[in-house]
Amino acid sequence: MSALTPVLEGRDLTKYFWVKQGRGLLSRRAPVHAVENVSLRLDAGKVTAVVGESGAGKTTVARLLAGIIKPDQGEVLIDGKPAPKGRPRSYARQVQMVFQDPFASLNPVHRIRHHLVRPLEIHHIVTGDMDAAVAELLNRVALKPAENFTGKFPYELSGGQRQRVAIARALAVRPRVLLADEPVSMLDVSIRLGVLNLLADLRDREHLAILYVTHDIASARYLADTIVVMYAGQLVEAAPSVNLTDHPAHPYTQLLLSAAPDPDRIEPPKLAGRGAPPSLLALPTGCRFHPRCPFAMDICKRQVPPSIAVSPGHIAACWLHVDPANRQASENGLLATAAAQTAANHAAAAGGSLDRD
Repeated sequence: MSALTPVLEGRDLTKYFWVKQGRGLLSRRAPVHAVENVSLRLDAGKVTAVVGESGAGKTTVARLLAGIIKPDQGEVLIDGKPAPKGRPRSYARQVQMVFQDPFASLNPVHRIRHHLVRPLEIHHIVTGDMDAAVAELLNRVALKPAENFTGKFPYELSGGQRQRVAIARALAVRPRVLLADEPVSMLDVSIRLGVLNLLADLRDREHLAILYVTHDIASARYLADTIVVMYAGQLVEAAPSVNLTDHPAHPYTQLLLSAAPDPDRIEPPKLAGRGAPPSLLALPTGCRFHPRCPFAMDICKRQVPPSIAVSPGHIAACWLHVDPANRQASENGLLATAAAQTAANHAAAAGGSLDRD
């Protein structure tokens, strides 16, 4: 395996969920466009953050990479090879997920020791002193002394302690990839930093490849090496974290940053965007952000923007970064195609009328 090969990679991932609309004989199934053509990579010893509003498709991407759900299109690769179908133990041992809600991810009727012993037994990680292995796991997530926690039930711990137990459970099988789905969003602000520092320590000390899913672009800048921005199921911008937050290229990223807290900001933020994210059942044509974008052009309403390299390692899917001549050529081509289709429809309608005569 090449050193440049990512540990885990998703290529052109697409996922639709189907819902029922209407009632009785008039009901029909409609697709929810949860994720469309999203590609990202997770490298060893790096944190990649996926940022976006609720409904952007962040959690769906994490679940696709974890093998919990199957993509409708695209593929997941591990070490450059297609991931096995389903979620066999061999894959689950390498790719672990930490869920958003520490109150729900731990079984309330079992003590902390049970939650940590269970994966060790299932994957045959430890054959010797199980209590020593549990203590080591708790020490790795800074729950010390371990004997103060092993006999407790989840409800006896704080939210931050519960999330650390969930992370320890994921680490029990010695994974290479950790998928953290908004691990701090349900925690008090005062203890979020501790969990973020824990993830950073796992990246540096254990060389884990980490996916950090969040709606908070400020915490993504603090923790991540790379930030991927999603909007309405699509990837709109990706870059090294400092580059993306210092020089955002997509208007949606600019909107997220203007809403993020900044102690150095003198004036109040100016939110240039308007409206709300679109329904994933009825998406706008062209660029999905154009109804909210202050820079929207006619082509934005008609045609999906290409992904443009605005600088080395920095891509943005926005017509603002397409050369004006190329942009005009694309718009002219689209208008010509539409005119040809209209003429063909008129010809077909006229032919049908002659046939009836």
